[in-house]
Amino acid sequence: MKHFNTAGRCREELHYMLPPEPRLPEAREYIERGFYFVLHAPRQSGKTTVLETLARAFNAEGRYAAVWFSCERVRTAQTIEAAEDQLLEIIARAAERQIAPECHPPRPWPDARPGNRLYEALRAWAIHSPLPLVLFFDEMDSLQDDVLVSVLSQLRDGYQSGEREEFPHSVVLCGMRDVRDYKAASGGDPNRLGTSSPFNIKVESLRLGDFTHAQVAELYEQHTEATGQKFSPESVQRAFEASQGQPWLVNALAREVIEKMRVPVSEPICDEHMDQAVERLIVSRATHLDSLAARLHEPRVKRVIEPMLAGTDDITDVAYNDDASYVRDLGLVKTGRPLQIANPIYQEVIARVLTEHVEDRIDVDPRSFITAQGRLDFRKLLREFLGFWRLNGEILARQQTYSEAACQLVFMGWLHRVVNGGGLIDREYALGRGRIDLLVRWPLPDRTWQWEAVELKVHRPGRPDPTAQGLTQLDGYLDRLALSQGTLVVFDQRSEPPSLTETTSPSGRTIALLRI
Repeated sequence: MKHFNTAGRCREELHYMLPPEPRLPEAREYIERGFYFVLHAPRQSGKTTVLETLARAFNAEGRYAAVWFSCERVRTAQTIEAAEDQLLEIIARAAERQIAPECHPPRPWPDARPGNRLYEALRAWAIHSPLPLVLFFDEMDSLQDDVLVSVLSQLRDGYQSGEREEFPHSVVLCGMRDVRDYKAASGGDPNRLGTSSPFNIKVESLRLGDFTHAQVAELYEQHTEATGQKFSPESVQRAFEASQGQPWLVNALAREVIEKMRVPVSEPICDEHMDQAVERLIVSRATHLDSLAARLHEPRVKRVIEPMLAGTDDITDVAYNDDASYVRDLGLVKTGRPLQIANPIYQEVIARVLTEHVEDRIDVDPRSFITAQGRLDFRKLLREFLGFWRLNGEILARQQTYSEAACQLVFMGWLHRVVNGGGLIDREYALGRGRIDLLVRWPLPDRTWQWEAVELKVHRPGRPDPTAQGLTQLDGYLDRLALSQGTLVVFDQRSEPPSLTETTSPSGRTIALLRI
């Protein structure tokens, strides 16, 4: 029986999967027109599956000899000569498996000096092959430093040579990053490759997008057709909202429900099942999520994520745009403006990773915040946080790697420690919002939900008091949620004494005002 795949490339006979080619409709046209171009997308978003499918399709049609191969093993090569030897061996073996014998490359490859061997080898192969060559370089960003520059330069030289029929017809470079300059791959030095890429022949960079809501529904429908088990429209919507269509997450949520939670086939999958799957996925921090979380302490990633958490709306770092592009290529943030985390699951993972050390210091019993009626005593939660902050807040803030967002992270750590295991926390933060919005959802005995909305603001020295603005913004947030009361937390960096008071919003709502 087919299953939802979360490891490696998809295979049609084993996995539920969407047709790969429609996800990248421009690729076929570019290849047929002989273009050299770049395909990039975050890890585990379906790049390799798309490339292999295209290669098989072109070979089946008989007009091209198309070969897909991965450059990942070349990562360890220390010299250009060693890298060329490894890469050419990988290409030869892939060609012998994938295309007709008459199109195989010459064995042995022609001799040439290091730094020119790839060019001469591909040229000899193109002349020998009765069909035009199409090459898919997967994991291209595994190549580093001088090896990367050499490979790109030799491809450029072949493309720009006078006789195009004496070099591969089309080349597709695929990886996480665009090849527009490969500054990161050249060791992180913005000046290493100058201002332009040595691979300056690419017609365009294509980015493989996430699934749409309709595509998520189509993928899940395949399971229904195979087993009879239905995904309710609400569960599909919940999966899409939590993942924003990120392919690995979409598959992982379905796999969690079906294989880990083992919802009986006779029972339809509902939004409550999907809520549980989201939480279980976040808590388990599967390999995909853990690899993203590990990047949070990279300086380039920190320079992008920290202003979002801190509610900063003015960026002065001249390197910020390059950093934002890098983090976008990793898949941590969305394409477009304002810059925001790619999906709610990543938002939650980021917050939990950065607050782990705070939670370790919190010695409270979450059950002590539950009333006899089963409600969460939110005012008690705020009062006890105030006492905790007086004793520990400044010490914990100083220990935070994300120092500009330290206060916000300490509060979120406290909130999660109290709510964890009983309720859920939804977070909204993005660059330029000037605030973080939190929604605590607590299940009640009558199967309804208690909602508590919180807005976090910062009062920085020399800036106007943001309280009035925060109350107005909180009113808008409460309007969206149809709530009559809320909480405004103002982190005052002017060394004012902490306090918890009650105030009124411009629309007359009762607001708990916590200043720390």
